[in-house]
Amino acid sequence: MPAAVSPALVLNQLRLEVSVKAKNGLDFIVAATLVWAAIARVWLLPNSASRSGFITFFVGALTLPLARLLSKPLRTTWTLPHNPLQPLGLWLNFAQLFYFPLLMFMFGRYPQHFLMAYGIVTGAHFFPYAWFYRAPAFAVMAGVISVGCLLLGLRLAPAQHYLIAVFVAVCLAVLAALLVRSYRQNQRLFQPLAYAEN
Repeated sequence: MPAAVSPALVLNQLRLEVSVKAKNGLDFIVAATLVWAAIARVWLLPNSASRSGFITFFVGALTLPLARLLSKPLRTTWTLPHNPLQPLGLWLNFAQLFYFPLLMFMFGRYPQHFLMAYGIVTGAHFFPYAWFYRAPAFAVMAGVISVGCLLLGLRLAPAQHYLIAVFVAVCLAVLAALLVRSYRQNQRLFQPLAYAEN
């Protein structure tokens, strides 16, 4: 790596590489869109809020394997062994697991508000990806999804809570489109670094 290259420039190119090779995590966003559409269907069924919430946990767990399946047709790269930033994406994804005690509390005490809380957690965990992928759309949609879910949860009748899931699915579809645009912009800026090989 040339000595004249500043650390800030190197960091910037490492972020661009993650953005370009992973396509801003597009496989996860498309998978999450499909999962939230399925969750909306679950909440349309004539079940209690507790039962719908219970099923939602299992449907939500499909996001990771579905993203893995979508990675091939979308041509996204999951591992970049030479890029020290790559593991950060996984850590940011795992960070949302620490919100689960809150979700369990809502599920146990206030099941009618569980879907609202789940939507807020889903939206909020996107925020740091705005920096990671150099994609401001993550920050914008983190706010839109979180605030939107709160407003819908406070205003909708229990029988209409499926609209929260519909709202999240639509927001994720919009986010996917914005991420494709961001990916193309970052692709033009990306200049591969010359990694030293031992």
